Amino acid sequence: MRLATFNVENMFERATIMNLSTWEEGGQVLEDFAALSDLIQKQQYLQNDKDKILEIMKRHKGLLTTGETKHIRLNEIRGRLLKKRRNAPVEIGVNGRDDWIGWFELKRETIKEAAIENTARVIGEVNGDVFCMVEVENRIVANRFNDTVIPKVGGQKYDHVMLIDGNDDRGIDVGVMTRQSFDIKSIVSHVDDTDAQGRIFSRDCVEYEIITPLGNRLLVLVNHFKSKGFGSQQENDAKRKRQSKRVREIYEKRLNEGFEFIAVAGDLNDTPDREPLQPLLGDGSNLIDIMQHPDFTGDGREGTHGNGTKNGKLDYILMSPQLASRVRAGGIERRGVWGGKNGDLFAHFPQIKTAKDAASDHAALWAELDL
Repeated sequence: MRLATFNVENMFERATIMNLSTWEEGGQVLEDFAALSDLIQKQQYLQNDKDKILEIMKRHKGLLTTGETKHIRLNEIRGRLLKKRRNAPVEIGVNGRDDWIGWFELKRETIKEAAIENTARVIGEVNGDVFCMVEVENRIVANRFNDTVIPKVGGQKYDHVMLIDGNDDRGIDVGVMTRQSFDIKSIVSHVDDTDAQGRIFSRDCVEYEIITPLGNRLLVLVNHFKSKGFGSQQENDAKRKRQSKRVREIYEKRLNEGFEFIAVAGDLNDTPDREPLQPLLGDGSNLIDIMQHPDFTGDGREGTHGNGTKNGKLDYILMSPQLASRVRAGGIERRGVWGGKNGDLFAHFPQIKTAKDAASDHAALWAELDL
């Protein structure tokens, strides 16, 4: 059987802020969006809260006047958050959450058709029996992609598609697709896991127990850790370390419960040598990265993101010793990525004519297992 993971970077639509030219630019919008969303949830709006809402909204041209900017939209369903009078400054017209129904949302844009089809080509070429997906909008979208786009480019559609909405407002969830003979026996979500600092997972760490045709139990923990892009590096590193620690705890618990074949798969958003991933990859861990397995065939590039440099090693299939002992081959599918400024750093699909046609900035990883 073949186990694979791929950060698809959304299948049909993507929050517009994720396509801005710099992390800093998108990060400010995301921080303001999060602050607005938190402020309007308060039962009582003190004057300081009202002033803060207006202050943030003023930073985004159009939000106070039309309720919409390039990246954020205000939805008012019943009642009005804003009070507007002729020749007078805009005010907050309600005194708390119970006075109105509405919310702020991130605007989305449709992904280019060529990029959508090239995402399907990566999935078809990898052809995993158990295929882990990172940054998927929702299960309905994943189903539609599976039903229409994968067959359109000559791939074989999957029989089971499962995804649980996670904690990210941008619609970047984690899920799995499996072939008919690889039944999903159980699903455990960790969206509500907390520690002393609060909620742990930026998206989720979903456990999928899958029964293989030979009757073996494969447990896959699909993850997408906190990115490096938004907020301070110190805070982001601390968040990823908390996530690594919790995944390690889940992994150890399942080993003690009798699971032998366990994989931690997905985008961990950091390199193996850095502190945030040491709970999973440091001293005392017995997890084995497919890219470090003797039966893995690479292309001379250590990374999985962008140009494949060492600093771009973000994607992983980590395996328990018993699972690693069943590896027969492993590889990386990089042809969906636009490598280098001119796209000539390494081979890509002929259907990728420009950087915007690329399936993703991430390569897909796979492991062939005797399971």
